[in-house]
Amino acid sequence: MIISFFTLFIIIIIDQIFKAWIVAHLSLGQSMSFLPGIMDFYYVQNKGAGWSLFQGQMTFFMFATLLVCIYFIYLTYKHRKGPWYLRISYGLLLGGAIGNLIDRLRLGYVVDMFRTLFIEFPIFNIADAALTLAVISLLIIQLFSKEELDVL
Repeated sequence: MIISFFTLFIIIIIDQIFKAWIVAHLSLGQSMSFLPGIMDFYYVQNKGAGWSLFQGQMTFFMFATLLVCIYFIYLTYKHRKGPWYLRISYGLLLGGAIGNLIDRLRLGYVVDMFRTLFIEFPIFNIADAALTLAVISLLIIQLFSKEELDVL
């Protein structure tokens, strides 16, 4: 379980540092070059989910996040002796979920900042990236693991 919680805390810390830096250095709607032609920083306040869906449904998102976190804490405990990559995936998922939950509780919105320039894609943050990576890795583990893990 240590590797899961270590991953969780690292994601939360990096996510919150990036968000604090963006808020301190950019005005809402302002952009700054990050990786020219690929990605820039662009400060937005997201009151919904990805693609700005479900705007203003903060209570729903907080409740849903708490339920997801409780379930994945249970799975983390259940698989505490499972493969390291499974435990890291749980840490990524929990870290991402909690990172965005912190924003919703503290600010009433989620700070997003990474905008891709080469493809139309929602603006996202570190927590979103961790969640995406976790979901993809858990699906791969579930589909291709030689062991019967029941990861979801």
